[in-house]
Parts: sequence; C-alpha cells; structure tokens
Amino acid sequence: MGKRIAVVLAAGKGTRMQSEMPKVLFPVLGRPMIEFVLDALREVGVEKIICVVGYRADDVRQALAGHSDIVFVEQTEQLGTGHAVQMCVDELKSVDGNVVVLAGDSPLVQPSSLKELFEAFESGGHTCLLGTLKREDPTGLGRIVRDADGIFEGIVEEKDATPEQRAINEVNMSTYVFAAPRLVEALGRLSNENAQGEYYLTDCPKILKGLGDKVDALPVLKACEAYSINSREQLAEVERVMSEIGYNAS
Repeated sequence: MGKRIAVVLAAGKGTRMQSEMPKVLFPVLGRPMIEFVLDALREVGVEKIICVVGYRADDVRQALAGHSDIVFVEQTEQLGTGHAVQMCVDELKSVDGNVVVLAGDSPLVQPSSLKELFEAFESGGHTCLLGTLKREDPTGLGRIVRDADGIFEGIVEEKDATPEQRAINEVNMSTYVFAAPRLVEALGRLSNENAQGEYYLTDCPKILKGLGDKVDALPVLKACEAYSINSREQLAEVERVMSEIGYNAS
C-alpha cells in the first residue's frame, strides 16, 4: 500500500483577512484552522506531514511545535503552488509512499473524502489522482476536462475556458494524491511560462499524463469542502457550517 504522507500548503498571508497573522493560524471555533486539516490527515493514517511555510514562518512553526510528525520547509518567494511543493523535493525524495497535497486553510476537509481518495489511488494503479467536486455553480473554479469516454484530460482555469468548458460542473479543489517519485518527476518539469510567471501544481497531472502515467480525477469531495476562507466573512460562514456539522469548539 505504501506509506501515506502529506504536503500541507501554509505559506500564505491572507491579505483579505486584514491582519498580520498568517492565514492558517486564524482561529476557527477557537483553534488555528490548520489544526483541523492536521486532524483529518492523521485520521486517515498519514504518518508524515510536510508543512510549507512562508509568510511569518516562525509564527507557524511555533504554533505547531508540539506536533512530532510535522517537518517544515520554507518557501521564501511566493511563486505559485507548484513552486511551494518544489520546496519539498528533498523531503519527498527520502520517502517511498503516496503523497496527498492540500491547502492548510481548508478546515472543512473531510477524513471520509481523504480515505476514499487514498483507497481509490492505492487500488487503481494511479500515479496521480485528483479529488474533485461536482458543483451546481462552478463559477471561479478550474474545470475538470474529460474526453468523450469520460477519461480525464486535464484542468482548465475559468479564465482560459471555452463556453462549453465553463458549463462543466466538476471542479478542481486543489486536493491531489501522487506517488512520491512521480510527483518529484513532474515538479522537475514544471514551467512558469504563463501570464503570472508562476509554477502551478495544476500542471503536474497533465505532465504525468503526457509521460504515459495513469492519471484520473474522482468526484469524492463533499459540498462542505468547497468552502474557502479568504475573508473574515468567509471565516464566519465556515464557522457556522462547522457548527452545523457538529465540530466542537475548543
């Protein structure tokens, strides 16, 4: 089955939160939001967590200092999600296992979704499997493009999508499982030749598919996992949803 490892992206500032605090440390129900992500990962048997820090990195390290299963790597420049994971290459080279990559500001990540994603990956012979979501209103999110037979072809961002592609309701939620050696291979092939001059993790599935690897997307994520936190209003909404679901305040 292979060891289960995680890369948690926690380098961002969260400018719209109107605070100097790193976004992942903002309290949700009285706990730093990243703690809920860590709980979910441990619940599905993740043994090692590589946490990518950047903005006020020492604050994040200090807040999570009590966790013995976390290794920190630092992204000193914000050059995209792919660049953030590239900072983990030395750690990834030293492990033989399956790596889930997800955001540290997604406290509503569900252990049941991660479990289903890992099990499908481990039984299906994939080297990359995306956890996706079907949404009535996919506005603003990358669409999952499939061929006529339903085979995964790639991710297209909304700004690059044709009208037909914009009608797709299966969306990318930045949750991936990779075979560690193949993730390292894909990261080494990333390019920043795009309008933003950044390295995108979303290019990795396409790179691996182009190399002949088995890559697919599975709509296992639940509606609540679509909630993101980019403002204090969204933070309040996530707290409301978590209270409804039955998360306990600290």
